[in-house]
Amino acid sequence: METLLNSQKKRGGPVLFSRYKGGEGIHKAFEMGRENILFEVKTSGLKGRGGAGFPTATKWMLTAASVSDKKFIICNADEGEPGTFKDRVLLLEYPELVFEGMVIAGYTIGANQGIVYLRGEYEYMRKSLEDYLEMMRKENLLGKAIIGKTDFNFDIKIHLGSGAYVCGEETALIESLEGSRGEPRNRPPYPVNTGYKGHPTIVNNVETLASIPHIITKGGEWFRKYGTEKSTGSKLFSVSGDCEKPGVYELPWGTSIKELLEVVGAKDTKAVQIGGASGTCVPKSQFHRILAFEDAATGGSVIIFNENRDMLKVLKNFMEFFVEESCGQCTPCRIGNVKLLEGIEMIERGNYTFTYINNLKDLARTMQFSAKCGLGQSSLNPFLSILENFKDEIFNPCRNGGSNGKAS
Repeated sequence: METLLNSQKKRGGPVLFSRYKGGEGIHKAFEMGRENILFEVKTSGLKGRGGAGFPTATKWMLTAASVSDKKFIICNADEGEPGTFKDRVLLLEYPELVFEGMVIAGYTIGANQGIVYLRGEYEYMRKSLEDYLEMMRKENLLGKAIIGKTDFNFDIKIHLGSGAYVCGEETALIESLEGSRGEPRNRPPYPVNTGYKGHPTIVNNVETLASIPHIITKGGEWFRKYGTEKSTGSKLFSVSGDCEKPGVYELPWGTSIKELLEVVGAKDTKAVQIGGASGTCVPKSQFHRILAFEDAATGGSVIIFNENRDMLKVLKNFMEFFVEESCGQCTPCRIGNVKLLEGIEMIERGNYTFTYINNLKDLARTMQFSAKCGLGQSSLNPFLSILENFKDEIFNPCRNGGSNGKAS
């Protein structure tokens, strides 16, 4: 089944961008049965591609074991991390992988409803996605008694988000779906047993679901051929910033930062922000590090900065974003990010003491353990990594006309 959405020649890649015939994964999954599907997903070692890295098979097994008259599959397409645009490519160029991954997940855990939570800024692609879903229904790959499986009905609907960064967190996303303010829930309970409308729910990232049809058709061991022992398979990287060839690249986990920079034509690189605004800023001396869950983990965003960039301005830009996007529910995030931004502004003016900056670093570390969700737990990453890795530049006495902060 050919996609209606993109007539361009498709990209090449080891896993996601490799050959796939539409509908093949669903047919194979029904032949295998639920237990064998779970076995292959577990064998593959697939971990969540949204950034958290939770084992996909574990999440599916927990939801499959939950007893309920209704279960749900939610595709998290709320791609709000600055510098990330890989999910957009999958949805536009490879919708068959994403939607068939949802169908296979639904069959495996016993769900009959799938929901795509689509980022508000991606409204322009909604009609194209609806058209593709309708084509799947006509091909009997969606709807009632899919390809003759009389005991399995499954359909997918698209829900448009409102542009809130925090709704990328799965429980805030569920709150938003239910019509409430998008705020993270206290956990436990977890969505696998108490999710959307109180029913067991799987929330998987777009890229995670798109991996499933390949794993089912080619096997978990095939998937494991790529990547590292702890980070199996490949990863899509959204590369932007100071390079000749920005774009979306599929590379095996375990690729070094240096190798990625060579692929995209980056020159005179000073720093690489791995994981978007909430990630870690890596200096030139650490470009040997590998992109993997066990080292430089990322949901996909890679932002490149060359030698002309002012890293304090980069940091201020990130922190202004977090202050704006905090939902305000918990004090560590609501107040902590404001205090970190104030510290950056003090450095800009040259009106600070190192004692105060060190206190802010302690505050940042406290936020990591006390904030309620991933926003407040990770917004400190650029603050700590940029101040540490570029302290000679940021605290240079010449930065403010020869008068900068005094040690105390």
